[in-house]
Amino acid sequence: MIEGLAFLGPAALYMFSMTITPGPNNVMLTASGANYGFWRTMPHILGILGGCFALFSGIALGLGLLFERYPSVQMLLRIVGSAYLLYLAWKIATAPPPTLRTESEGRPLTFWQAAAFQFANPKAWVMGLALMAGFLPHGGDTMINALLLAAFAELIALPCIALWAGFGLAIGRLLKSARAWQVFNGLMGAMTAACVIFILG
Repeated sequence: MIEGLAFLGPAALYMFSMTITPGPNNVMLTASGANYGFWRTMPHILGILGGCFALFSGIALGLGLLFERYPSVQMLLRIVGSAYLLYLAWKIATAPPPTLRTESEGRPLTFWQAAAFQFANPKAWVMGLALMAGFLPHGGDTMINALLLAAFAELIALPCIALWAGFGLAIGRLLKSARAWQVFNGLMGAMTAACVIFILG
């Protein structure tokens, strides 16, 4: 039993290293935590986890073959993901300070928006492909193993990405002026847009 679970340690280290480091999701969570608070950002956090769980499971059950066999699918995902990321970057960069924002002027990503973005997020695809190729057990039922590994991966990811939302919350409490908020949101928008360089590079 212990030998059969030996892959969990390396898988945990892999997921920790991939989800604690900066990327599109974590930059957006930092901006959301600062602008909307931790609890209003929670649907965004859960959407990332849910979307990655569905993506990783799908990769193990055959979606990854489609991605690897047809390079045009990869390019389409890169283009769609980049376009949506630039849109989100603009929304973040132009967001007014929380004290001046009306309900219609800004709101955090919903669960479904964050979940859907993972299917156009190249980092999530790379992470899922490597996770399933490197750590999916060969014995037993493939579907059950894939679901369990994907669930375990998101369990490791939860505190890592939540930390970025908490980091944003702490920063938000330090921003006292409209000008400070403008600079912060502009920087977060620029960092989000910069992720496109790595997506298309």
